Amino acid sequence: MALKSRLEVLTKDDLLRVHEATLKILRETGVVFHSEEAVEVFKKNGARVENKTVFISREMVDQALATAPRTFRMRARNEKYSITVGEGFLIQPNVGPVYIQDLDRGRREATLEDYANIQKLCQASDVVDLVGTIPVDPSDVNSNDKYLLMMYEALKNTEKPIIGFCANTQQVREQLDMVEIALGQPGFLLENHCTAVLVNSLSPLAYAPDTLETMIEYAKRNQVILLAPCIMAGVSGPISLLGTAVLQNTETIAGLVLVQLVNPGTPLVYATASTSGYMKEATYAAGSPEAMLINTASLQMGLDFYHLPVRTMSGITHSKTVDCQAGYETMQSLLMGMMSGAQMSVQSLGVLDAIMTTSYEKFVIDEELIRRVRRISQGIDTSDEALSVDVIQEVGHTGTYLSHMSTFEKFRSLWTPTVSDWGNYSDWKGSGSEDVVIRANRRYKQILQNAPESLLDTAIDKALLNFIEKAKVH
Repeated sequence: MALKSRLEVLTKDDLLRVHEATLKILRETGVVFHSEEAVEVFKKNGARVENKTVFISREMVDQALATAPRTFRMRARNEKYSITVGEGFLIQPNVGPVYIQDLDRGRREATLEDYANIQKLCQASDVVDLVGTIPVDPSDVNSNDKYLLMMYEALKNTEKPIIGFCANTQQVREQLDMVEIALGQPGFLLENHCTAVLVNSLSPLAYAPDTLETMIEYAKRNQVILLAPCIMAGVSGPISLLGTAVLQNTETIAGLVLVQLVNPGTPLVYATASTSGYMKEATYAAGSPEAMLINTASLQMGLDFYHLPVRTMSGITHSKTVDCQAGYETMQSLLMGMMSGAQMSVQSLGVLDAIMTTSYEKFVIDEELIRRVRRISQGIDTSDEALSVDVIQEVGHTGTYLSHMSTFEKFRSLWTPTVSDWGNYSDWKGSGSEDVVIRANRRYKQILQNAPESLLDTAIDKALLNFIEKAKVH
C-alpha cells in the first residue's frame, strides 16, 4: 500500500543530459578544493590538478558510484531507534536557525537550554528519526566549545542516531570520540554507521576547508555524510532551474568522488537544499514552489540515475510567525518533498523566517503535518477485501455502516490529528476558543516537563564531562 507514482520533472533522457553536463563541467572546468589533504587524495588517484582546482574524469565518477551504498543501517544507542537510510521518509532536526520563538517570550537568541529542549522534543517525538545537528545555534556559550556542549546535550537527552557538526579536523575527531564514549565500545564506529554530518559545498564549484576536513574525518571513521549544496538560482547558481540542478549535481558528485577515494563504501546521502533567489533583494527565498522543482530534479538524479539515498529540504517558510502563510508554505514543500521520493527531510520541525528561527509551537504543529504527509504516502489499500463488495451488499439500501462489524474492526486505523481541532464549534467555543498555536504551546511544555533528566549511564556521563574538560584545555 503506497502511492503508485512519484512527482517527476525530468524524463529519462533529461537525466542522462544532466549527467553528461555534470561530467563535462567536472572534466573541463573542475572544482576547487580548499584543502591540501583533499587535493593530495585526488593527485594520488590520478586526477589532473591545477593549484587547488581538481578535474574529475568519467572513470573516477563511475568508480565512486560503484562503491557508494544504495541503502545502509544507522545504529542508535538504543537499538529500537536504529534506522535504514534509503527507505521510507526519515525526519531530522533543522539546521541553522539562530533564534528561538514561542508565545511566552517571543523571538530571541537561542541558548544552550533551548538546544537541549529541542533534543528532548526530538527524543519524545514519534516522527523524528535522527537527532543532534543545529536546530538552534546557542548564543550563550563560547564558540570554541560550542560543538562539545551541543554534542553532550544531544547524547544526554536522546538515544536516536545522531548528526554532528561541520568543524575543523580536531573538533570533528572530538565529536566522533564523544559518540564512541556514549556507545561504550571503543572502535565501534569503524564497523557501524552511528553518526552523520551535514556538509555544504561552497557554490559555485568549490569546497571550503572546514567542510573538507569534516568530510575526510567522517569518511576515515566510516560515518555518514549528508552532502547538500545550498544554491540560490540567479544568485549563486544559474537563473534556470535546470541549470541550478546541474550545478547542484556537479558539486554533489565531486564530493562523492572525494569521499569514496578516502574510504570506498563510505555512506553518502545525495542531499538537496537549493532554492530560487528572492530577486528583489538578491537573498534566499524560502517557501518558493521553484525550490522544490529544482530539488525534485536533483532527487530524480540521486534516486533514479545514481541509485543513492536521497534527502531534501522541506518544511521551510518565509513567514515570521505561526500563521496561514507558515502553514501553506510548509505543507507545500513537505508534500512535494515526499512525493518527489525524498527518503529524508530537513528543516521540517518548526522553521520560520527562512530558517532563521525555530518555533516551539510550530515544531509540534509540524509533527502533525509530517504525520499527514506520511499517511498520504501510504496511499490506499487496494486488496480484494478493501473493495468491500460483501459489506456493501450486506448493508444494502437502508442499513448503516456506523455499527457494522467491519467499521468496529478498523475504525482505529483512520488517521486522526494530534493538535488540530476536529470537534464541533460549540465545544470549541466552550473550551476557550483556543487556536492551534495555543494548544501547541501547552503540548510542547508538557513534553519537556515529562522528559527525563538524562538518558546517559552515570559512568558514561562522567566520562563525557571529563572528555569535554580536557578538550577545552586544548
